[in-house]
Amino acid sequence: MRKRGIRAVIPVRADQRGHRLRQGSHGGRPPAFDRAAYKQRNTVERCINRLKQGPGIATRYEKTAAIYLAGLHIAGIFLWSAR
Repeated sequence: MRKRGIRAVIPVRADQRGHRLRQGSHGGRPPAFDRAAYKQRNTVERCINRLKQGPGIATRYEKTAAIYLAGLHIAGIFLWSAR
């Protein structure tokens, strides 16, 4: 990830952290963790999961992209109004 310039958004798991520490200097450097980006990513993923609860969105019954996008907009409106 570092070679490609991709920043890590997911924190390192505890078991991986322990393994890295046991490796000593050969364990390498842990990836940087951005807490704010992780919080935003979590919010977006939960929203997408809520959108996919509808059967039309999850299985994409619609044949055209325009109708599918309209279905996404309608599902988004329902989610927004249910807050």
